[in-house]
Amino acid sequence: MDLSYSQKQQDFRAEVRQWLAEHVPAQPLQTFDTAEGFAQHREWEATLNSGRFGMVTWPEALGGRGCDLIEWLIFEEEYYRAGAPLRVNQNGIFLLGPTLMEYGTEAQKARFLPRMATGEDVWAQGWSEPNAGSDMAAIRARAERKGDKYVINGQKIWSTRAVWADWVFGMFRTDPDSQRHRGLTFILVPLDSPGVTVRPIPQLDGLPGFAEIFFDDVEVSEDCRLGDEGAGWSVAMATAGFERGLMLRSPARFQETAKRLVELYRENRASADRDPAIREAVMQAYLDAESYCLSTYQTACRLSQGGKIGAESSTNKIFWSELDQSMHATAMSILGARAELWPHAPDAAGVGSWLDGWLFSQSGPIYAGTNEIQRNIIAERMLGMPR
Repeated sequence: MDLSYSQKQQDFRAEVRQWLAEHVPAQPLQTFDTAEGFAQHREWEATLNSGRFGMVTWPEALGGRGCDLIEWLIFEEEYYRAGAPLRVNQNGIFLLGPTLMEYGTEAQKARFLPRMATGEDVWAQGWSEPNAGSDMAAIRARAERKGDKYVINGQKIWSTRAVWADWVFGMFRTDPDSQRHRGLTFILVPLDSPGVTVRPIPQLDGLPGFAEIFFDDVEVSEDCRLGDEGAGWSVAMATAGFERGLMLRSPARFQETAKRLVELYRENRASADRDPAIREAVMQAYLDAESYCLSTYQTACRLSQGGKIGAESSTNKIFWSELDQSMHATAMSILGARAELWPHAPDAAGVGSWLDGWLFSQSGPIYAGTNEIQRNIIAERMLGMPR
């Protein structure tokens, strides 16, 4: 693999770096798990779109730049290096967006993608149900076809960003007699539809980062169906591949965390070195973040040559979720008792956002399909082991 960048790629990096230096907010935005912070992040999405950086891999006609995956990785590296805000619409731009590119009609692309890039429409994910978490084949929420509409009844839970989102994309059972992954359909639902009830669910920090969604005779036009009726499993598996494999968690996110961890260790070396395991953990975190980067570049090159993301996306998901946990756990060990303080506490000098990051990292092995399920996928589909 050639690790050198072309002149075109270097010029793109310089353009991105300069634009971010001029536009990234001087002060951090409030968390998007509050109404005020959500609105601030929506405005930031619009600012990104003004520079055509909402989603650089999308076609120019839909608000993107037509970049390839290598250029997307370059953009992500510069984005995290600049300390730019996290993307409130990540479910849309990183998951649904690529799925629309693959399965959507031209009318659907024109309708949904530009508004997604500007932040006018923010998306939630509606897959999990009370009895169907990582096992999406157990979905029971129903969508009954009536003429040119679907009438939806049921419940979704653990829907990220759903409290203030505008739309949700979800899987619904359109064949009441079907079993498991058959008879499911991928449908896009506006959350302001009559019959939709959104109830916030507090996270560990008490903020409503999740929600449960109830559907009571919710009518949705058939042009909100993505893919064929009954073929939702294939569409959802493509979305899951983007979620677990390449788009949702770019290497730059973890590389920047690893760099911050090294700096934290250096600032607290006198106390951290009392436990030799901490130094080893810091070095391992840095190496793992770089390894994940190289692996992702290799995957991007393969996809650029016509390859596909398959079951190996499960290995990626396990790796980055457990890496995130280990890096933040190491930071907690370095900080000691101070790790329990929020950044605004009077004695929290140097604590930064490590506690918030540690709390969030605990969800990593759960969302995007639990790591236990991912290990089953690896065993059965990659290693050929019996079920």
